[in-house]
Amino acid sequence: MRILIVEDEHRIAQSIKKGLEQEHFAVDVAYDGLDGFDLATTEEYDLILLDLMLPGKDGLSICQELRQKSINTPILMLTAKGQIEDKVTGLNIGADDYLTKPFSFDELLARVRALCRRPKNSLSNVLTIDGLSLDATNYTTFRDGKEISLSGKEFALLEFFLRHPRQILRKERIIGHVWDYDSDILPNTVEVYIKNLRKKIDTPFPGKKPLLTTIRGFGYKLG
Repeated sequence: MRILIVEDEHRIAQSIKKGLEQEHFAVDVAYDGLDGFDLATTEEYDLILLDLMLPGKDGLSICQELRQKSINTPILMLTAKGQIEDKVTGLNIGADDYLTKPFSFDELLARVRALCRRPKNSLSNVLTIDGLSLDATNYTTFRDGKEISLSGKEFALLEFFLRHPRQILRKERIIGHVWDYDSDILPNTVEVYIKNLRKKIDTPFPGKKPLLTTIRGFGYKLG
């Protein structure tokens, strides 16, 4: 899951980024409205955390223009303003939720998870397919009752597949959702992680049909 933070206060932005990365999200940060708008319109995100007061272009303008461009990525507005009229304005122009500073990271995380679930095929944090299950809240993975230990990036990769079951996912799309913009992605990075994931979810189950398959010339599919 890939998130964009548009926040001009570096300390706050970095604190949120660090916390979300510990929760296995890929996170990009923009420190002004112009850079944030550019990223939001050229990259694909699962959620945008958007501050209201920004240099260059304010959050309300960004939100309104994204919706005018039919970019429907969920938007969580972050602002120090708590007046009712500010909340109403933000929601009326297309924001999905509103969080007033200061806020706890736990509350932010709960809202992030809720918004990330909305457009997905599954409304649950427990994702399953063909005997494989992943709990996105407790970070556990099982196949046929046997627990599987995954690294943070392997977990994020598997979650992305599980949120798009039986769909062919191209390498570029996988990179765009599982790795952040500044990640140093080598040509075979995805192949390496796919291979490692297969070793954990398929190889230990020789009597079962492999779940993760390569569709030559197109991409990869789970299930």
